[in-house]
Amino acid sequence: MSPAKAGDGERGWIVPVGGAEEKIQDQRILKRFVEISGNRDARIAIVPTASELSDTGQRYVDLFEALGAAHAVALPFFERADAEREDLVSQLEQATGVFFTGGNQLRIATILGGTSVAKLVRRLNASGVTVGGTSAGAAILPEHMIAHGATGATPTAGMVQLSPGLGLTNRVMVDQHFRQRDRLGRLLTGLAYNPFAIGLGLDEDTGAFIDPQNVLHVVGSGAVTIVDVSRLGHSSIADTALGSPICMTNVQLHILPDGARFDLHTREAWPPPQARHG
Repeated sequence: MSPAKAGDGERGWIVPVGGAEEKIQDQRILKRFVEISGNRDARIAIVPTASELSDTGQRYVDLFEALGAAHAVALPFFERADAEREDLVSQLEQATGVFFTGGNQLRIATILGGTSVAKLVRRLNASGVTVGGTSAGAAILPEHMIAHGATGATPTAGMVQLSPGLGLTNRVMVDQHFRQRDRLGRLLTGLAYNPFAIGLGLDEDTGAFIDPQNVLHVVGSGAVTIVDVSRLGHSSIADTALGSPICMTNVQLHILPDGARFDLHTREAWPPPQARHG
């Protein structure tokens, strides 16, 4: 699956968040999402499909409206038939920002995959609408989604299970709750299967704000771990027995905190401004 082609203008921002974003005190991630979705004119559509909690959608409605969005609505896409309801789809069409909540990313994939909603979200982003999500809602955004995986720092054959995502971009593979749940190994394993992509390991309360020029801006209290396998010298994934360590050479790693940037095209990293100026 390739991303929908942009029209005459720029595509919208893509915003995967590592989960557990601050909702009470320092709300910089959600506030920034509102700003790039139109600020005081923002119309945010919340998609709580991943969650099994009945109040998840309304919580984000309240948060986004308190942060200054003109309007926020939770769209109850909980069955595949819901994704074809004209009343819900028409509300989604009016959004300047779309936000997928956390939960289980396979719920999003199996309920929305191949539906009018999935196709519309891709078209909206291609036409300039911001699309983001937290935790499971972050994992679903790229073409290749990590569906399941084991913990640990060492990549091992069979450690991760991949599934198709929404396909907003094929440049990255996302893993969330990264440092908190020790997920370096499963991201590396996913990249061993697909060394074209750049790995984004998102700590909790940390977002990767990918602008229309494919420059990633880090926002939050944690860090984004960039795993770049573009210069991969050797990978043993094709010959490694299940459960055994994978050999990967020439893997490049960047640890980027708030204010740092990374160009997904040139694969160049920049530290935060305060670090550059001492």
